[in-house]
Amino acid sequence: MTSAEIGDQRIEYVIDGPDDGEPILLIMGMGAQLVAWPPDFVELLVAHGFRVIRYDNRDQGLSSFTDGPPPRRGDVAKGLAARRFAKADYTLVDLAGDAAGLLTHLGIDSAHVVGASMGGMIAQELALNHPDRVLSLCSIMSNTGHRRFGRTSARLLPALVRQIRAVPPTTRDEALERSVDAFRVIAGSDFDDAEMRVMAEAHVARGAVTATSRDRQLNAINASADRTSRLHRITVPTLVIHGLKDLLVLPSGGVATARAIPGSRLLMFPEMGHDLPRGRRVEITDAIAQNAARSSHAG
Repeated sequence: MTSAEIGDQRIEYVIDGPDDGEPILLIMGMGAQLVAWPPDFVELLVAHGFRVIRYDNRDQGLSSFTDGPPPRRGDVAKGLAARRFAKADYTLVDLAGDAAGLLTHLGIDSAHVVGASMGGMIAQELALNHPDRVLSLCSIMSNTGHRRFGRTSARLLPALVRQIRAVPPTTRDEALERSVDAFRVIAGSDFDDAEMRVMAEAHVARGAVTATSRDRQLNAINASADRTSRLHRITVPTLVIHGLKDLLVLPSGGVATARAIPGSRLLMFPEMGHDLPRGRRVEITDAIAQNAARSSHAG
């Protein structure tokens, strides 16, 4: 792993696969680090011939963290209620700028882009604001920013509130259990406790998620504009993936994304929640490779 200085941000990244492979940029979601991409998922993309680039968004993992006082819980709640009340240190457009800056740092003119959850939102903004940098787009378990589509299910809110209000863990074991519980709450029916524990250990080893960093990223989402009316500008091959059991970002978010982007393909899985189920990873990476092959620059 190594880091790139992009403006006033330090972005940590890691690259897997052949130097001459088609570059594919993986963008992770809120509160998650680059190690949240399952190792076998990365290996499958490498097997397709991709040069796989993963990185930590700002305020996560080993990338730089925003200075200044932490977001006030009341302001976060107001931003969730209405975009006009949101207060943020940065927006999804800024996070997309980090991604574009990383490609520049690596000497990559353009890449295939895959984003999960908030990463899908960032990937969409990257395609909108830096269209020449994106060869193909895959938006996973994400939405368009329209408050009506891809909301969080009311069934999930009590569990999320308990996690938010919980006293911060004081030991490594507590942090691990808290992370596994967080993954379990949002996962679909194929949840793998052992695999998630390994992922949680990787997160904690690199720096556990803090309420401050999570709230800064949540504020970035809340303060960002609805992308629906702009998404029709995206002309690169686009794949939208969503789980029918996703309660964190309801399936309507994926449907709305696919409807907004001309020519996009929508792929939905009945057992998938807000996760990348092991039993679907071959199918998902095959679909990503097939979508990338539709690009005029592929191969």
